[in-house]
Parts: sequence; C-alpha cells; structure tokens
Amino acid sequence: MKFGVIPTEKAQGHVLAHSVQLTAGRLRKGKLLAEQDMAALLAEGWYEITVAQLEPGDIGEDASALRLAHALVPDPSGAGVHLSEPFTGRVNLLANHPGVAVIDAARVNAVNAVQPMITLATVPRWQRMDAGGMVATVKIISYAVPESDLQAACAEALGAVRVAPVALKTAVLIETLVSRDAGDKGWRMMQARMERMGVTLSPRRTVPHATDALGAAIAETTEDLVLILTGSATSDPHDIAPEALRAAGGTMTRFGMPVDPGNLLFLGHLGADRGERPVIGLPGSARSPALSGIDWVIERTLCGLEVTSAGIAAMGVGGLLKEIPTRPQPRSGKNQE
Repeated sequence: MKFGVIPTEKAQGHVLAHSVQLTAGRLRKGKLLAEQDMAALLAEGWYEITVAQLEPGDIGEDASALRLAHALVPDPSGAGVHLSEPFTGRVNLLANHPGVAVIDAARVNAVNAVQPMITLATVPRWQRMDAGGMVATVKIISYAVPESDLQAACAEALGAVRVAPVALKTAVLIETLVSRDAGDKGWRMMQARMERMGVTLSPRRTVPHATDALGAAIAETTEDLVLILTGSATSDPHDIAPEALRAAGGTMTRFGMPVDPGNLLFLGHLGADRGERPVIGLPGSARSPALSGIDWVIERTLCGLEVTSAGIAAMGVGGLLKEIPTRPQPRSGKNQE
C-alpha cells in the first residue's frame, strides 16, 4: 500500500485518507473515491488529496478484519460469540450468553507479533461475560495489509478466543450460625452472583456452627454446586467447615488463595453422584458485592472449567484487588509500631 499526497484528478479508485468537509457534505476517511467525489473536491479547490493506494496483494481493512475474525472463531456459535459487521477496519466479537472468557494469550500475542497494522485486543483471561459483552476486537490500523501478513495472522489466530457457557445450573449456600442469625446478607450477595450467571440458588439454609451439623447438611445436598459460608472464619484446613466436608464423604483439594480479598477460600469435591460435585468454602468477603477471589473461582467452576490448586496458586499476580478501609492493620503500615 502506498500512502501520500497525489493530484486530485488521479485519486479515483483510491482510499481517502482524511475526512474532507465540502459544501454538499462530508467525505469521510476510508471512502473509495469515485469520479463525482473528485469533481466535488476540485470544484472547491482541493487540487491535492491524501490517499491510500492499494497495490496488488493488498487486502482492504474491512475484508482483512473480517477474515481475521473468522480465523479466530471459525464456528462462532460453537465459540459462544457472534461477529459485528466490519466498519473502519474493525470487527467486534460479542458474547452470545453469560460465561467466562477463555483466551489463549500465546495465540493473541502471536497474532499481534505479525505486524503492527494487524491488531487483536481481548478482555482479560477468565473475565466474566454477560450476554452481548465485547470479548475481543479485531482492528486493522492501516487501510489495507498485505495478503501474506494477513494469512500469517490468521494461521496464528485459530481458537484464540471463546466464551465458556455456564455448565452448572443449581447451587446451594449452607451458612453456619455461631450464636444468633446475623441476617441473610451473605445469601443475598450469593444470589446476585448466581443470577448474573443464570444459576438457581436454593432457599437459604442455616445450621449450627458444628462439624456434625454442617457435615449432615452437606451430605444432604443435591445441587450442582455446594457453597459454605461459616459464621466464624475458617482459619485452618482442619477447621469445622473442611472437617465437615470430609465427614460428608468429600475431599478438600485447596485451602487458601493468594488473592485479597478472598484469602480464606477453600476448594473441594463431594461424592460420585452425577460426577464429583464442586464444593467451595467461602471467606467473609462473600458477604460483600465487591470483586473478590471467590468470584474468580465460582465463575470458572460454574462454567465447567477446572480450578486446580496450582491454578489458584497462580492467581497472585493481579490478586491484590482492593484495599479494605476497615482493615485493623492497613497494608500501608501507617501508625504501626
């Protein structure tokens, strides 16, 4: 592609590089100039104009963006997305349904390494998506790119982006009471989290803060996901909630996570009926609507994505989510002896 200023009378069939305001209206950048456009320009004293001249082997911006988008998701429906119409070299990938964005970072980086005029931007890996949310955008910066570069980018792009749909349909929250019932805020916050994923949360259930009572309640569950929120913080892998899970025949696979808030989360599984059902022990941050490490684990679990101990251990970079104003010992260390 050649870019630069040429005589207006030679601009027919080339791409207008910069918008021009004329008496009869605006000629917008990116327009393929026709004979009548040149006449209008010359009539108002535009004797030279900046254009992009496509050369043999060049592919225009819209066609390039659409080809790259189709290479990313050859089966859009299967990837849980749909494509916008190309416009000014851009095609957006939009989520068809709630879920979690599954991004192959290495492939995205490889696409962007082909040449600077071919770009692919995505949401962060594992971001929760609402239906209609933008998952990724393809943008061709120049008015055209060489066919060879476009082919190279398309080869790298295959399967780099998808939205994992929600796989679990029901959940239960079991809360333990230490002395008196402090209210249903935890259940209400969890209900909001489930609703935005299209998951049904069973009616609120409370039991005494004791291993036997909690273990019996866990064993009685039939929902796809079991959530536990204790009235007193779970502070050890052998505290009441993990022991109750074991008493119910379950297994704990991870205690603690390098995400704040969310440190005291634990993860496990229960039984072999309908496959092993995930169990998530929630820290006190579950009672807040603010983003917490629990959201990362719950959202991926609901979408059927495996959450392993190693995966949780890798959440530390980016895991410092917010300061907590009421923290007794602020992270800054101020006023500490």
